Amino acid sequence: MIKKTKSLCPVCFKPVDAEVYEENGKIMIKKTCDEHGEFVNTYWSDADIYNKANNFVTTTTQVENPQVHKSHGCPNNCGLCEEHKTSTVLGLIDVTNRCNLRCPVCFANAAVSKRLYEPTQEEIRMMLRNLRNLKPVPTPAIQYAGGEPTVRRDLPELIAMAKEEGFVHTQIATNGIRLGSKKGYAEELKEAGLNTVYMQFDGVTEEPYIANRGKNLLPKKLDAIERCREAELGMVLVPTLVKGVNDQQIGDIIKFAFDNRDIIYGANFQPVAFAGRIDTDLVEKERFTIPDFEKEVERQLDHQVTTDAFYPPSSVEPVTRFIYAMDDSVDPVMLNCHQHCGSATYVFVDTDEDGNQKFIPITDFIDVDAFLNFLDESAEKIEEGKFAAKTRIAASAIKNLSDFIDTDKAPSGLNIKHILYDVFKNKSYEALGEFSTNAMLISCMHFMDPYNFDEDRVQRCIIHYAVPDGRIIPFCTMNSRFREGIEQEFSVPLNRKEREKIEELQKEA
Repeated sequence: MIKKTKSLCPVCFKPVDAEVYEENGKIMIKKTCDEHGEFVNTYWSDADIYNKANNFVTTTTQVENPQVHKSHGCPNNCGLCEEHKTSTVLGLIDVTNRCNLRCPVCFANAAVSKRLYEPTQEEIRMMLRNLRNLKPVPTPAIQYAGGEPTVRRDLPELIAMAKEEGFVHTQIATNGIRLGSKKGYAEELKEAGLNTVYMQFDGVTEEPYIANRGKNLLPKKLDAIERCREAELGMVLVPTLVKGVNDQQIGDIIKFAFDNRDIIYGANFQPVAFAGRIDTDLVEKERFTIPDFEKEVERQLDHQVTTDAFYPPSSVEPVTRFIYAMDDSVDPVMLNCHQHCGSATYVFVDTDEDGNQKFIPITDFIDVDAFLNFLDESAEKIEEGKFAAKTRIAASAIKNLSDFIDTDKAPSGLNIKHILYDVFKNKSYEALGEFSTNAMLISCMHFMDPYNFDEDRVQRCIIHYAVPDGRIIPFCTMNSRFREGIEQEFSVPLNRKEREKIEELQKEA
C-alpha cells in the first residue's frame, strides 16, 4: 500500500475510504461503499513514472479568505474551504449549458437536461470578482466554458468584462464550429481581449470525431484554425483521448501542431474522464493514464521524445520561487498542483543532416533537474540575504544559468542562453515570446472521475470553477459530484422555442 485517501463511490458519489497501492507494476485505487460494494480501478498504469512524479511535491499556499468553513469532510460542501492547499491559477466559468453538439464523451452532459443554465452578465461579473478577490494571490487567468461558450451572442462582452476585472489571460474552451463558420468572429473575440482558443481536436482523420463527437468535424476544425490564423489569435489543441479510438494518433496530432506552429503553440491531451455522458461500463477497457500517454509519445515520435522528457507541472515551482525572490513586487503565481495531476515537456523541431524533421525535447540540451535545483537553492540564498547581498546573489545566479545548457545539442538557431538571461534578468516578454515561438508545449492533464477520485489531488487542485452561489470549486470535484446540483439550482426549464433553437444549432453543426 502506498497511501490511504478518500475517494467517491461511483454509484452514489458519497465519500468513502480508499487505498492507493502498487500491483504488477501499476498503481491501483480500491474502495468499498457499504451500499454498492467494492471498486478496484487503475490509477496510473506505470508505477515507476508515478514514483518519479513524487520527486516534485509542492509547497502549500492556502487562500486567506476561503468561501467555506468547516467543510464536514472533503469533498462535502466544497468551495474553496480552509482545508484546500492551493489557490486558483486558472478560473473557469460555465457561461451556458447550451451546445451545438451532443458528444458521447461530454463530461458536462451538456444540452440534454431540458433546462437552461446561463448566468447573467451580472452573475458572471460577480464570479469574476470572487476569483480576483482571492488572497494572497488574485486569480490571473480565466477560461469561459460550457456547454459551448460561442453559442452566447454576448461572448465578446464577457471577454472584455474579464479584462476589465483584471485578468491578464483569457481563453475559451470551444469546439471551434462557430469560429470556423462565422467570418470575422475570431477577430471580434481577439479585439475584445481573448488571448487563447483552447480548441477540442481529437485527431487528424475523421474516425475519432465520429466516435467522440458523433460526426466528422475535422473540416470544421481546419476552418477554425484558418480563421484564427487570419486573426493572429493563438490556439492550443485539446484532444480527448480514448483508448482504441484516437490514442494511436498522438504523434500525428503533435506533428500537425508543429506544421501549424505559426498559430498553434501547444497540444494539451486529456484522457477521457468517466463522468457525465460517457458509458461507465467501459472504464477499465478505455482508461488511458498519463504513463500511457508518455509511452505513446515516445513510440510514435520514434523515441526522439522519451518518457524521461516529461515532468509534472509542479516541477516548475522553483522558477516562480526564484523570480519572486528577486522581485517580491510581483504576484507569486505558483503551479503548485498535485504532482500526479499532469505531465508536460517543451519540444522543438529541427532538421538532421539528411534534411529530415527531428524532434528535440528541452531535456536534450538542458539538465532540467540540476537547473531546477539550482534555482531553488539560489532562491533560498536570496531570501536569506540582506538587500545588497540579494542583488549580488541574484546577478551571480542568472549568470550561472548557462552552466546547465549544452548548446551543441540545442536546436539550430535557438540562442537559449540569451533567452534565459533576458527572461530572468530583464523580465523580457519578448524573449519569452521568442521561446514560445520555437517551442511546442506537449502536455497531458488527466482529470479525475468518481472511479479514480483522490482527495489528496483535489486538495491541491489549481483549476477551479466559480459558480453563482459564490463558491469556487475544484475542477474534478465539480464534474464528479457538484455539477448536476448546481445546474439544477441555477437553471430554468427550457421552453419549446429554446429547445427548438438548440436543436437547430446542432443541425447546423
